Amino acid sequence: MRKPYGSAETRTFRRPGRGRLLLVVAAAAAALAAVVVVLSPAGAVAPADGASKGGTVGTRWGRLSALDRQLLVKVRQAGLWEMPAGQQAQQRASSARVKEVGDMIMQQHMTLDADTRVTAQKLGVLLPNEPGNGQKAWLREMSGKFGADFDRTFVHRLREAHGQVFTVIAKVRAQTENSEIRAFAERCLKFVNTHMTLLESTGLVTRQALS
Repeated sequence: MRKPYGSAETRTFRRPGRGRLLLVVAAAAAALAAVVVVLSPAGAVAPADGASKGGTVGTRWGRLSALDRQLLVKVRQAGLWEMPAGQQAQQRASSARVKEVGDMIMQQHMTLDADTRVTAQKLGVLLPNEPGNGQKAWLREMSGKFGADFDRTFVHRLREAHGQVFTVIAKVRAQTENSEIRAFAERCLKFVNTHMTLLESTGLVTRQALS
C-alpha cells in the first residue's frame, strides 16, 4: 500500500513544477513583448504642445521631429483664432475690402484646418482644441473694436501672425525628413502667401506688422 501511495505522491509534486515552469515561460514572453512595444515608435502619440515633449519618432513616411509636430500645432491654432476673427470682420469692419478679405481667409482656414487634422491623425499627433493665450488676447482686443479701428487692428494682427508662422513653415519645409510633413508644409506655404497678399491688398499693413 505504501509504494502506490508514494508513487501517487511523487506525481502530485511533479505537476506543480511543470505548471510553474509554464508560468515562468509565459511571463518571460510577456515581458519580452512589453519591451518590444515600449521600444517601437509606431504607437507613439505626440502631445498637443508639439515640441516640448517627445523626441523624434519613426513613421512609415520618415522620421517625425518635434519641429514637425510643432508645425501641425501652430497651423491648427492659427485656424482656431483666424476663423472667428474672419467672422468678426463681417460684423465689425467698415471697409468692404476688409470684410471680403476676412471672409476669404476664414473660408480658406476651414479647408486648411481639415487638412491639418487629417495629417495629424495620420501621423499620430494630438492637436489642441483652442488657440494660444496670445491669440485669445487678440480676439478679445478685436471684440471691443468697430469700424476703421477694427479694420486696422484686424489687418495688423493677422499680418503679424502670418509673418511669424511663415518662418516656422519654411524652416520645417527645409529640414523635415517626413514626406507627409513636407507635402503639408508646401500646402501651408501657399495658403500663408495668399493670406499675406490679401491682407496687404487692404492698404492697412503697417511697418510694425511686417517686423
